[in-house]
Amino acid sequence: MLRGRARRLDLKGVRHDLDDVLAQAAAWHAGGHGVAIATVVTTWGSSPRPPGSKLAVDDRGEFVGSVSGGCIEAAVVDAAVDLIAGRGEPRVLEFGVADETAWSVGLACGGTIAVYVGRITPALLEAAHAPRPIALATSLYGGAQDLIAAADPRARRAFANDRAEVIDGALIEPIALPLRLIIVGAVHVASPLAAMARLAGFAVTIVEPRRAWASAVRFPDESIVSAWPDVAVRELAPDARTAIVTLTHDPKLDDPALIAALASPAFYIGCLGSTRTHAARLERLAAVGDVARLHGPVGLPIGARSPAEIAISILGEIVRDLRKRA
Repeated sequence: MLRGRARRLDLKGVRHDLDDVLAQAAAWHAGGHGVAIATVVTTWGSSPRPPGSKLAVDDRGEFVGSVSGGCIEAAVVDAAVDLIAGRGEPRVLEFGVADETAWSVGLACGGTIAVYVGRITPALLEAAHAPRPIALATSLYGGAQDLIAAADPRARRAFANDRAEVIDGALIEPIALPLRLIIVGAVHVASPLAAMARLAGFAVTIVEPRRAWASAVRFPDESIVSAWPDVAVRELAPDARTAIVTLTHDPKLDDPALIAALASPAFYIGCLGSTRTHAARLERLAAVGDVARLHGPVGLPIGARSPAEIAISILGEIVRDLRKRA
């Protein structure tokens, strides 16, 4: 059983863009306001927001979320307010270098973006609280929306690519389990790595059986478990959206965690240590799993020196592997 300040990872507290936008949309709707939702459908070139990014607008022109990082928000908000007021129908707006409004919306540098603007629906309100994984399907011809099971072929394709996609005239948005990062070792690098990973959308848990290392003074804001690393990793049940990094340099702690990690479908497993240390590690663990999955020395080769720089290199490698899968 996991011990410490977090007995098991609390995914309910993990927030995502979708959850935040829909939570505000639901509050406006419950308060009697008209609400529209804008969603990025497709992008090309320099567009800064990926397909599936959302912006909610109410009948006063208040909005939350983003579909372009600021480039086209004003035009999208105007279209949403018109839709709420009955001065239009759900539709796809397109902006790009060939559009006469390209300069005014800020995409003249070489990008295009298509944004669907539609009314709020029960399926959309349900999406943020629906069991995960699941997908939201939005017809781009009329605006009908439904939640579809992860086993649906359209959902499987979107999940495999880890992004929203237009399939057979509908925008299919995967609503996945949260990204997770399990850090083994409450060492100095763990602090900036945990903070940066949270900013990147990961739910973070630090595993540290040495109580002096896992003190609330050193890590006041972190979720820490005090179990032995192999027990903790197994009970945290890493899935295909989980990354695991060992930082202790101590084989007595790192090796059991890595053995448990290799038995899981975690998409990334990294190990801190020198090239010589990693070679010895591979020899020790060769018989227990596919050691080719182990990244060591951990992190991208950016010449990192400080704990923060090392954390950047580790998180960069994690994100690279996450996106390479698609």
